Amino acid sequence: MKKLLTCLAVALVASGATIPTSSAQNLAGDMALSLVLIDGEDWQKVAEGYQFTDAACGDGEGNFYFTDVAKGTTINRVTPDGKAGVFLEKMPKISGLKFGPDGRLYACVQGPEKSIVAIIVPSGKLNVIAKSVQPNDLAVSRKNLVYFTDTGKGQVIIVNTNGDVRVGAGGINKPNGITLSPDGGSLAVSEYGGTNVWLFRVDADGGLSAGARYMDLRMPLKGDSQGDGMTVDSMGRYYVTSAVGIQMFDATGRLSGVIARPQNKGTVSVAFGGPNMEYLYACSADKVFRRKTKAKGVWLLGTSASR
Repeated sequence: MKKLLTCLAVALVASGATIPTSSAQNLAGDMALSLVLIDGEDWQKVAEGYQFTDAACGDGEGNFYFTDVAKGTTINRVTPDGKAGVFLEKMPKISGLKFGPDGRLYACVQGPEKSIVAIIVPSGKLNVIAKSVQPNDLAVSRKNLVYFTDTGKGQVIIVNTNGDVRVGAGGINKPNGITLSPDGGSLAVSEYGGTNVWLFRVDADGGLSAGARYMDLRMPLKGDSQGDGMTVDSMGRYYVTSAVGIQMFDATGRLSGVIARPQNKGTVSVAFGGPNMEYLYACSADKVFRRKTKAKGVWLLGTSASR
């Protein structure tokens, strides 16, 4: 009987179902969804009225930031108590946001003059870091190196604050989402057109090596995986948006399950924020949602985000 119950529990985890609290256990070391999701807690709407929300980004104080990449003009913020409003005005169209250790907000700018910019907070002044690039999403290291995905060329590009640009990795099928591991020693990159999330070692000079297809994305019946924006928690678990939902992987790259999207529309980026960074935020088409979890986000830069 015990063996039968264990097999049943494993099957539930593999299917993405949540095991009831009374039966929740960390089977064979797997980071099951039951260790993250809270019974009775669901997605809560915190902002609406946009065209296409994206660029999910958190800070060390639990604030959550996002943009309307279709419309542009503002960077928006949700405070830890769940109140949404405009944070910075007169902004370009931005598809990716992350704070750097220097306190600036680094952004992927879309439009006729695509670029990487650093935004001074709270003045909103833009400093162009790299021109004539094709950025989709980005991550910023503790050394203030910007890693961004060039979806069209299948590459990860590295740029420093002096504007020096180099190719970090290539051969990825439409790279899209990108995030650093909690210790900054690894870089994960999702394939929008492929079937995997790649993982690279971050070398001492900031370069990337030892790239491999580390996580296998669950695929829809038809079409691409649409692996997109992602984030990590303090336990090293990865949360990857995709066509079938938000796929959660443990630190070893094993799929723990799929968290349902907050609505039946595309969900393209996620980040932790809120009190104690226990809320998972999701940018889903015209709205932003959040749900409380048992997990905690990690402030990757290890610095205060006081603004």
